Amino acid sequence: MADTARSGCPINAAVEAFGDGWSLLVLRDIMFGTRRYFRELLAGSEEGIASNILADRLKRLVKAGLLTREDAGPGKRAAYSLTEASIQLVPVFAQLGSWGLNHRPTTKRLRVRAELLAAGGPELWAEFMAELRVVHLGEPASSGDGPGVLRRLAEAYEAAL
Repeated sequence: MADTARSGCPINAAVEAFGDGWSLLVLRDIMFGTRRYFRELLAGSEEGIASNILADRLKRLVKAGLLTREDAGPGKRAAYSLTEASIQLVPVFAQLGSWGLNHRPTTKRLRVRAELLAAGGPELWAEFMAELRVVHLGEPASSGDGPGVLRRLAEAYEAAL
């Protein structure tokens, strides 16, 4: 996080950590798009993020404690992982998506994940956060029935194509 915040306001503290649009979109792509490497994030960006902006946001998000970057050796790609703090943003992303569904123009292909999260509510969000902890934090997987949330989100997205 920033060494000196502008104020002690919790909203300000959050905005200083991830308040610009690119940072939120990078977190979204790691969280929902299962992209973990620089090239995947760059190539898969719906909004066309520039490489210098992506590099800057990844550094900022690591510094803010929202991502970790694996130490990769020479010639190896470094993977980025969500931290517990960023995993706890799932309800925030779900609410942002719900607001966007109701108040902004969207496309069917890009709205399906937000619709699934809105329909599933807090129970689905908790399940999704648990699944993200397995993928990004190495926690043991629970033996749940049926496909996981990441798979359901991916299938909904693919079906909308």
